[in-house]
Amino acid sequence: MNVLDSAPPGVLRAYRTCEFVTLGRDGTPLVWPTAAWRREDGTLLVTTSLAFAQKALNVRRDPRVALLFSDPTGSGLDHAPQIFVGGRAECPDTVMTGPEGAEDYWRMLFERQPHSRSYLAAPMRRLTEWYYLRLLITVTPEQVVVRAPLAPVHGLGPAVDSPLLGAAQLARFPTAVLAARDGSGAPVLARTRPVPTADGFAVEVPSDCAAKPGPASLLVHRHDEKINNMRNALVRGELRETGDGWVLVPEKVVEPMGSGRPSDTVRLLRHTKQATNRYLERRGLERPRVRWEAFKALAAAARQD
Repeated sequence: MNVLDSAPPGVLRAYRTCEFVTLGRDGTPLVWPTAAWRREDGTLLVTTSLAFAQKALNVRRDPRVALLFSDPTGSGLDHAPQIFVGGRAECPDTVMTGPEGAEDYWRMLFERQPHSRSYLAAPMRRLTEWYYLRLLITVTPEQVVVRAPLAPVHGLGPAVDSPLLGAAQLARFPTAVLAARDGSGAPVLARTRPVPTADGFAVEVPSDCAAKPGPASLLVHRHDEKINNMRNALVRGELRETGDGWVLVPEKVVEPMGSGRPSDTVRLLRHTKQATNRYLERRGLERPRVRWEAFKALAAAARQD
């Protein structure tokens, strides 16, 4: 028996995405949506492209991580429980150019995210090469907490006329994921409903989430049933405990995918190319060649299933 066996059977694998948090250089918990695959040995596999390698760099500096499975979109689950997984991760500095060692992960992506198969087409390869140059992050779970789903709500989040930094981004989503640290400094996660106040965003912290005052962030994200049309934003700040509860005081907003403007696609492609080149150059590595045929074979098999 491993730690993940305490989670409801089948629920982890049914989730299309989860929230994955690492600790930044300054100790801030940085949380982003990702896909995770449960391996037979009880570990979880997460990957990141060279273009968004900060998660890997954070893991190499501090292996303490956490995942929260809390958005069941596309899973087919009704009233899906939230599952928090805390643990430690490792990420070798090996650039993977093919699916070897992560075949099940890639097969899952090609099945659940059909539009990703189009990235393999020859005309797209110059633009999508960065997507297939990956680093593998293996998470060894140490703790699992199962929570009831938040009660459904109608409408969106906080009013957009709030003067708080990040209010406009949070207003587009009914809930957000709070990333904070516990007394030992390890990251913790909880889905909550931020409410703007005069001092910051009021957030409810579950009793089984050992959050402490300090650096924190709020993540909002969404995708459709096919893991397409993704949007996300991160509000970084400081979590404070007041007489009325918890408040996150915002300091910075990060929107890596942009806000939906046509120019965001051009900016994103420019960023991915530059970030990939920078990762390789700093390590004195020649640009590796993606093993397109190996990926195409997996994608073809996924299409037939």
